Amino acid sequence: MLRPVAFMSPLLLATPAMAQDWIVDHDASSVGFRTEAFGGSVEGGFSEWQAQITLDPDNLDRARISATVETASGDTGNGEINRSMLSTSGLAPETHAEARFVSEDIRVTQDGYAAHGTLTIKDTARDAVLPFTLDIAEGRAVADASLEIARTDFGVGRSNWGDTAARVTIMIHIEADAAAQ
Repeated sequence: MLRPVAFMSPLLLATPAMAQDWIVDHDASSVGFRTEAFGGSVEGGFSEWQAQITLDPDNLDRARISATVETASGDTGNGEINRSMLSTSGLAPETHAEARFVSEDIRVTQDGYAAHGTLTIKDTARDAVLPFTLDIAEGRAVADASLEIARTDFGVGRSNWGDTAARVTIMIHIEADAAAQ
C-alpha cells in the first residue's frame, strides 16, 4: 500500500514556493527627496504614491516592486521652489502625472538588498539600482532606501537652473504588513 505522504512528496517539491505580498502602511511610510538649491539644502516629499511589493527574502526569484508617485503632490514647504519643481520645465505634472519605478530583479548585497529596475520620470526611462535595507519581524517589514539621480538625465530643469538641484537623492521609508496567503 502506498503511503499518501510518499505519494505527495514529489508533488510538493514541484510546487513553486509562494511569494509574499505586502500591504503598505501609507501612514507610517514616506517618499521624499533632498537636494541643494540656492546655496542650501532643500528637502521635500510626495504625499500621493502607491507601491505593490512582492518579496520573500528566501525566494527572490519571484520578487517584484512597482511604485508610482503622483508628481503634482511634491512639496518642499517653499512656494518658490515648488513652483519651479512643478513647472513645465520641472516635473511637469500636467503632462507627466506620474513617476514610476519597477523592478523584477531583487538581489542580496553586502549591506542588504538591491532592486535592479527602471525609473521613469517625465516619460524618460533609465536603468536604476535601488539599494535598501529590510527588517522583517512578526509579519511587519520595514525598508529604507535612497537613490541619487541627476535631474537632467530625466529632462528635469532648464539650462538656466545651472547647478540648482543638479543631484537629487530620493529617500524611501516603507512599512508594510504581510498579506494573508
